[in-house]
Amino acid sequence: MAQEHQIPLSDIAHGRSGDKGNHANVAVLAYTNAGYLWLRENLTAEVVKKYFETLGPSKVERFLAPNLLGLNFLLYDVLAGGASQSLRIDTQGKTLALALLQMQIARPANFEEMIRKAKA
Repeated sequence: MAQEHQIPLSDIAHGRSGDKGNHANVAVLAYTNAGYLWLRENLTAEVVKKYFETLGPSKVERFLAPNLLGLNFLLYDVLAGGASQSLRIDTQGKTLALALLQMQIARPANFEEMIRKAKA
């Protein structure tokens, strides 16, 4: 697909992440109901595992949080031992949500329904 039809995931969602020992917890929260429906259909555990394949997750689980318009991912074994053992720059996985939000996705047809609206 042509580059002009790509957008970063951050256009339709925000996120937060952190450590659970040697595992990372990554939450992705849509700005709107339409965005949440897109996330639920397209941002699967398999997609996230492939996106972070260079970190070598042994497993990725996805949990739905519809009351928050969000998805929560648990990435197993991605922190090289965790905060007290890892030599990685981000030993606690705090930047993983930001990294995932940079993922380029095809611009959805109903994109305007998924973005934050400025308050008047």
